Amino acid sequence: MGTPSATRDPMSCPTPHPSATGDPIPSPQTLIIVSGTPIQAPCKCPSAPRITAVWRSHPRAPLSSTPGFFCELGGDHAPWINHAPVPGATPTRRSHAPSAPCGSSRLPGPLGGACSSRSLSPSLRAVLCCSVTSLPGGAEARVHPAGSAMSSESSKKRKPKDVRYYSEESEVDLRDPIKDYELYRETCQELQRLMAEIQELKSRGIKENASEIDERRVQSCVHFMTLKKLNRLAHIRLKKGRDQTHEAKQKVDAYHLQLQNLLYEVMHLQKEITKCLEFKSKHEEIELVSLEEFYKEAPPEISRPAITLTEPHQQTLARLDWELEQRKRLAEKYKECLTSKEKILKEIEVKKEYLSSLQPRLNSIMQASLPVQEYLFMPFDQAHKQYETARHLPPPLYVLFVQASAYGQACDKKLVVAIEGSVEEAKALYKPPEDSQDDESDSDAEEEQTTKRRRPTLGVQLDDKRKEMLKRHPLSVTLDLKCKDDNMLHLTFHYLMNLNVMTVKAKVTTAVEMTTAISAGDLLSPDSLLNCLYPGDHGRKTPNPANQFQFDKVGILTLSDYVTELGHPYVWVQKLGGLHFPKDQPQHTVAADNSLSASHMELTVKLLRSRLQSRLALHKQFASLEHGVVPVSSECQQLFPTKIVSRLVKWTAIPYEDYAELPYTKDVIEAGLAEDTHLYYMALIERGTAKLQAAVVLNPGYSTLPPVFSLCLNWKGERNSSNDDNIRAMESEVNVYYKELWGPKPGYQLLTNQLQRLCMVLDVYLETEPHDPSVEGPKEFPQEKMCLRLVRGPLRLKPFKFNYPQGFFSHR
Repeated sequence: MGTPSATRDPMSCPTPHPSATGDPIPSPQTLIIVSGTPIQAPCKCPSAPRITAVWRSHPRAPLSSTPGFFCELGGDHAPWINHAPVPGATPTRRSHAPSAPCGSSRLPGPLGGACSSRSLSPSLRAVLCCSVTSLPGGAEARVHPAGSAMSSESSKKRKPKDVRYYSEESEVDLRDPIKDYELYRETCQELQRLMAEIQELKSRGIKENASEIDERRVQSCVHFMTLKKLNRLAHIRLKKGRDQTHEAKQKVDAYHLQLQNLLYEVMHLQKEITKCLEFKSKHEEIELVSLEEFYKEAPPEISRPAITLTEPHQQTLARLDWELEQRKRLAEKYKECLTSKEKILKEIEVKKEYLSSLQPRLNSIMQASLPVQEYLFMPFDQAHKQYETARHLPPPLYVLFVQASAYGQACDKKLVVAIEGSVEEAKALYKPPEDSQDDESDSDAEEEQTTKRRRPTLGVQLDDKRKEMLKRHPLSVTLDLKCKDDNMLHLTFHYLMNLNVMTVKAKVTTAVEMTTAISAGDLLSPDSLLNCLYPGDHGRKTPNPANQFQFDKVGILTLSDYVTELGHPYVWVQKLGGLHFPKDQPQHTVAADNSLSASHMELTVKLLRSRLQSRLALHKQFASLEHGVVPVSSECQQLFPTKIVSRLVKWTAIPYEDYAELPYTKDVIEAGLAEDTHLYYMALIERGTAKLQAAVVLNPGYSTLPPVFSLCLNWKGERNSSNDDNIRAMESEVNVYYKELWGPKPGYQLLTNQLQRLCMVLDVYLETEPHDPSVEGPKEFPQEKMCLRLVRGPLRLKPFKFNYPQGFFSHR
């Protein structure tokens, strides 16, 4: 803090100030301390005694509590108070009392008034003087009143003394903090004691104690001054400690920054070292020729064996030179090849132009040759179109088309293969997706439409998923199998893209319109015509094991619910398309195999044609059986006697449920000879009062597999194989010895021959029955058949075997 300048108040003293008269200002002789800062008194009036006072820290604080306050009273002149302005402090009012007598200088009171110096006790004066003269650090403060022994003249003759400035910052370094702490404790204890004594003196209420109270009050003020001084010293110590800490922290930060710079530099150097160590030259990526070839093929001016054999560096340079020479040669050769390539390309372009001009001429020639192709039965143009369309077939249908066409050309001229469907839709399946912008615009339009429409329900979504799952390829392959009598089996093969299986639909076309037979309704039905073409192949389940998991996602229980619309996925259909689904080792992807299709083509075509012919033969036979006529061909007349009295009365088709309810068919069902895929019929044969019911199971593989008969005779009670051994023998005649009734190949007359034999054995059964003597009149069934023995053995079996040409019946 600098030395503040003092201003003269003209109302403070009647004596003019030296600065006002122009006299030189003497050197300062008075030291004033305000808040620990030395201030020199700038003014000195020799003609009047003076009181030098300090600024108070607060305008209403008592003068005795002002830190560093000191004064000295003396002289007979009117006193005046000189104030030194101190920054940050509130000055007391300077008051001048000219009417006061000499020696009665007045001090400013607590509220800016004046108080007489004489009212101050001698102890207060001593304390104030002691508080000034006993400053630490050797500093001195002197106040000289005007009435002292030293006159103003002698003071002018006196040499100016050196002024010592007092600084608490320097004092902090000399003082011991522990001693200051002890001083603080002692001061606090003294303050407590003084306050207690003042309280005790005031409580007594004696006026004589006022001087003692003032004395203790002055002592308390001194202790307060001590406490304030200790507080200032503590703050100065704290500030110094913070400054030291800050300096140390800056040093640490500087050292840390230097360390980081060094570490960064080390890291940079390490990276550079790593780059240098990992550096790879371009020649390391070049595959150079071996050393043997280099020294063998390179000229001596490049190889330089005398130098390169001993120095690896020179050897590498020499090999690189040789590599450069070789590449130059190859570059020249490459240019020569490019020129020759351009010449060849030009020749190819010329030939392409010639061929492109040739194509229209060939088309015109082919168009002109169409009548000749039709006349010679050589449809080359149609076959060409078919093969162009076949390029868009899926692999299984393509394999079927190729193999069936090859088999038809080589072995079966009556097999016609064709492709049906929309080629444009098939091409659309393999088109690349359109631009994303078009897709986004379409999706936005669809979203706008869907927001207008109601949101589809869960059932509608499942239906859409099912339709997508069962979607067929737009193209299909058709096979037309023609028979000798111009009857034709039309097969249409489809491919289910998502299920990776093939299906087939069948249709029969006859050359002559056939009579409609009620019982023959299921014979030519598309759902049952191709059942069990191979044993156990019903075509109701998908042969691909992976389809079941796909069905579970869209809620399809079984494929049999959709075979009417899609067709039957027979196993033989998959093999014709080259598809094979092994059950023991499932495969992720199944590819079409040409060899598999070729190995099954011939046998399958024969079975299909045989199935068509057998069903057409059965259809004709059923038309006769419904009218009660059992047709027997001339080749089979020798199997039966000339006269058979029993006749067929009824022939109808029955469902599997009715057949299973019959009591005399349980043995057949338990033996596994009757399944729901077979055809079931009921035949009724009569002779007189005897009625023979025959339940017939017709296997889809007829006539390779014979029909199975179960008999029940209603005559004098109900007789069947369980209660009559001869009925069982009659069943054996048609079920066991069916090979005798096959007739000429392929044996399509087996069913009618079995029915004719049933009529024959029924006659033998009835005619060989003994006559009941209790019944009057002639025998109901007279014996007309010639039999060697009527019965034989303990079972009393009858002779059911007809012997041709003798014409008699015997036992087997």
